[in-house]
Amino acid sequence: MINVLVTGGAGFIGSNFVRYALQAHPDWHITNLDKLTYAGRMETLNDVIGHARHTFVHGDIADATVAAPLVKASDLVVHFAAETHVDRSILEAGEFIKTDVIGTFVLLEAARHASHLRAFVQISTDEVYGSVPAGSSVETDELKPRNPYSASKAGADRLAYSYWATYQVPVMITRASNNYGPFQFPEKVIPLFISNAIDNIPVPLYGEGLNVRDWLHVMDHCRGVDAVIERGTPGEVYNVGGSNEVRNVDLTHTLLRLAQRPESLIQRVQDRPGHDMRYSLDTTKLRKLGWAPRVPFDEGLRDTVSWYHENEWWWRPIKENDPSFRAYYQAQYGSRT
Repeated sequence: MINVLVTGGAGFIGSNFVRYALQAHPDWHITNLDKLTYAGRMETLNDVIGHARHTFVHGDIADATVAAPLVKASDLVVHFAAETHVDRSILEAGEFIKTDVIGTFVLLEAARHASHLRAFVQISTDEVYGSVPAGSSVETDELKPRNPYSASKAGADRLAYSYWATYQVPVMITRASNNYGPFQFPEKVIPLFISNAIDNIPVPLYGEGLNVRDWLHVMDHCRGVDAVIERGTPGEVYNVGGSNEVRNVDLTHTLLRLAQRPESLIQRVQDRPGHDMRYSLDTTKLRKLGWAPRVPFDEGLRDTVSWYHENEWWWRPIKENDPSFRAYYQAQYGSRT
């Protein structure tokens, strides 16, 4: 049995990777380490929590007494755990530094003393490249993060690389574009707009909505990470993009159409500070490993809208009963309308 440590496996991408891995790799045992912050929830793991090849550990990656023994017992480490929301990083950057940088450091320190570690996959983001006015980012491009979230991820990205260059830790880095799909916390634009539309309440669109994002279905991301684990080279970086560049305003119109709600729900709000205009990834390098996105964007978006319609049990308690979510929503959008 191959022992795999997945950090952040109760969050959006991590939980989807856990499901994917349990199905795709019958010889893997997953140890799932998650702090269960606001976006990491046990409800997300309802369908796998009793699985014979899945062990959940409640703990903080920045706590070496918890994280280090798990790393040292692992053959593979797939490191998703992070604070990830740009808007929250603008309001309060401290937790992003603690989790994304210090937490990654704790894991890497343990990894350099792990005797049988085959791979340490650092999950990064296209946002480390900064805004891309033309063309597409390749893995060797300069990193120019422009907000506290992307800066914290760039720091972790380069720290991970340094542990390969200095200590020969078998680090591989993936930089993914914007993910979408089931179990995404409803502060992010797609689940926020879907759930608001279901309830016939306004969807807060930043500025003119001309910012462009490349959308990647979360399962295509999982398959990309798997391809890197199976066929990637230590010390290398791999972009994982969906090749679905869409303006935010066009995405909003599509989501409202799929939810069968009027465009009058669009509420334009003051843009956020330092809002990057465009991200775009060149995925040639990962495609050479045999990977390509499989989920057409129109199909994936339609399925995602349906999932939020059919799974109100998962998101509605967050939006209606969690005072921290309501406080965040008011702080983020209340003064911008």
